[in-house]
Amino acid sequence: MSTPATTTHVPVVIVGAGPSGLLLGQLLHKSGIENIILEQRSPDYVLSRIRAGVLEQVAVEMLEKAGAAERMHAEGLPHEGIELLYFGKRHRIDLKALTGGKQVMVYGQTEVTRDLMDVRAAAGLTTVYEALNVQPFDFLEGEKPRVRYEKDGQTHEITCDFIAGCDGFHGVCRASAPADKIKTFEKVYPFGWLGLLSDTPPVSEELIYASSERGFALCSQRSLSRSRYYLQVPLTDKVEDWSDEAFWEELKRRVDPETAAKLVTGPSIEKSIAPLRSFVTEPMRFGRMFLAGDAAHIVPPTGAKGLNLAASDVGYLWQGLVDFYQNKSEAGIDSYSEKALRRIWKAEHFSWWMTMLMHDFAEDGGFNAKMQEAELHYIFTSENGARVLAENYVGLPM
Repeated sequence: MSTPATTTHVPVVIVGAGPSGLLLGQLLHKSGIENIILEQRSPDYVLSRIRAGVLEQVAVEMLEKAGAAERMHAEGLPHEGIELLYFGKRHRIDLKALTGGKQVMVYGQTEVTRDLMDVRAAAGLTTVYEALNVQPFDFLEGEKPRVRYEKDGQTHEITCDFIAGCDGFHGVCRASAPADKIKTFEKVYPFGWLGLLSDTPPVSEELIYASSERGFALCSQRSLSRSRYYLQVPLTDKVEDWSDEAFWEELKRRVDPETAAKLVTGPSIEKSIAPLRSFVTEPMRFGRMFLAGDAAHIVPPTGAKGLNLAASDVGYLWQGLVDFYQNKSEAGIDSYSEKALRRIWKAEHFSWWMTMLMHDFAEDGGFNAKMQEAELHYIFTSENGARVLAENYVGLPM
């Protein structure tokens, strides 16, 4: 990288303009802490990512504090329960009754990102899109880390107090951490999710998690007129192997007859296959650089925890930085990694548990199927069993 054409100072440099980076930037702005966001992709590319759509109360509250919740409250769909479909029979988990009034909000991650982009732009805050070759320096020791990037053929450098790595699983921040100071934990599952997005009304008012002898399926939604459906598929499958017609027919085979009869089909807007993995990085702080969101952890989507964990990471980091700048205390940033990881591992466990509970693991000779049967029978017949699922699904407190 060439000699910088410009050098500036900003207290906090955020790498990544996904929902975690944008949320952190807006919360810091609301607290009077100047920040800049660097994103290697274009705004349109960032908005093209089709991701999660279920928000815990913690995530809802973070968006409210960021001033980015107005459209969510107007268009989002509060859900008080979910349904588990096990070999043809649906069982409702009453989230609200089992958790003392808590619920979740169905509102797509694309819309969350769009709202955060809009409030950041309205506030006149700086986001540098298509910032190439971003590289953090001097974050392990000292008090003045640097971030370099290229834009329009010129090299720029920013000195700062802190770097927030919100740049995802493949981002540069985690990759820049010294190998002898980082530890990772990973589990890769032997299947993926084939997802289809369509402008069709949802088949049910609440999400349906289906376990069948043909494999897992999920009937989800983004709005009253847009639906998101998933099928468990082998990792060897390709998107081009699945026509829309084949997808709809297979989905009907994995749900109960009533749901299949009500299903409204239509052309796909987006179709993709996502592998499932569990992944955690420890620690989440390296001197003056912090990791948050997918840069630090990945969960299988079965528990709907990815975006929600990012929001809680951001909440802890925001509180720590506010404590630093307003109270001259390092207690919050010193405890960030420990606090975040404590909640992350609980969510990792729930996501792993839900994945093991609802998917077909044919390669294990049927043992997992018997474990599923025993566990689901307990959930369906025990209020305490159902409550454990419900408390984790709506989100554990920070």
